[in-house]
Amino acid sequence: MDIGSIFLLLALLVLISLFIAKPLLDRKTVAVTPEEDLKEHELSTLLAERDRMLTALEELDFDNALGKIPQKDYPGQRERLLKQGAETLRKLDEFDGEISDADIELRIEAAVAERRTATADRGEAVVAQQPHAVMVDADDVVEIQLAARRRARQDKSAGFCPQCGRPVQKSDRFCPKCGNDLAEGVRSK
Repeated sequence: MDIGSIFLLLALLVLISLFIAKPLLDRKTVAVTPEEDLKEHELSTLLAERDRMLTALEELDFDNALGKIPQKDYPGQRERLLKQGAETLRKLDEFDGEISDADIELRIEAAVAERRTATADRGEAVVAQQPHAVMVDADDVVEIQLAARRRARQDKSAGFCPQCGRPVQKSDRFCPKCGNDLAEGVRSK
């Protein structure tokens, strides 16, 4: 290795070190007062409560659509959740600025509608095998796909190799592990 390549490697090493150290050198210390910390904690709590209310409203609407909730109970439960959500939004507005009380229910409804479309985009599907269509959660869709894949794999399985006992597929002519000719016979499952 000549001296030129050593200097080139050294220069690259210095540039890479400066690039990696830049965020550490640019860091500014920010002093947070206990009041600011308490305010940040309260804001975080209110945001979590808002998300919880939105999820509860979404689940209530979903359960009502499925018929899990009696029709006489649904309006009262929804009204109670809307009031709790409105109170949470009022407290959040103290941090963000003033918004009229008439807009609060509209904001809740808009947020619920936005969450519904977001969940639909994430993978909810309608299962058509049942007499009435049911919305399925994204996790349920994954479970359905896994079950279908397992059934497909079972259909492909032909049993086990008579020599080594390894599972073999219907399309295998020879055992993938020991190379035994499977035309002679395969033990069934």
